[in-house]
Amino acid sequence: MDLKSLIRDIPDFPKPGIMFRDITTLLNDAEGLRYTIDTLAEKCRDKGLNPDYIVGMESRGFLFGVPLAYQLGAGFIPVRKPGKLPAAVHSIEYDLEYGTDTLEIHQDAVAAHHKVLIVDDLIATGGTAKATAELLQKIGCEVLGFAFIIELTFLEGRKKLPDLPIITLVEY
Repeated sequence: MDLKSLIRDIPDFPKPGIMFRDITTLLNDAEGLRYTIDTLAEKCRDKGLNPDYIVGMESRGFLFGVPLAYQLGAGFIPVRKPGKLPAAVHSIEYDLEYGTDTLEIHQDAVAAHHKVLIVDDLIATGGTAKATAELLQKIGCEVLGFAFIIELTFLEGRKKLPDLPIITLVEY
């Protein structure tokens, strides 16, 4: 299946010069969505990835992480922006191109002995995925790898990530 044909290009969003890769058209296509989740699960199994938990970053990582967790027989853990989780959290601050941001995970969501796979819709510069991996490693989890639907290869985000398996389905 040609997943690229199901991803809409939105020029100049969110600002001039940016080509936004819109996955809402992929999510809207039942066959494409099923193919996406099934293919991610197959690639994870092919690489021998058997996580206890899928960790998805806010918010589009939730959309793909939950059904992937179901397919792999794993639980799902959300990583969110500050103030979105109601219980005690672990947090990590990380650098953006212009400033910093913070990610949080519930303290009781995962323990040091757990194996996790990090999932998001897209890898661009790699900053969010790297910060998520660092947060989980700080807790003591074993990060097995990463799975993304889209990779913007020209931004070389995978170079920021640990030397672990990285699964992508579409490259730009």
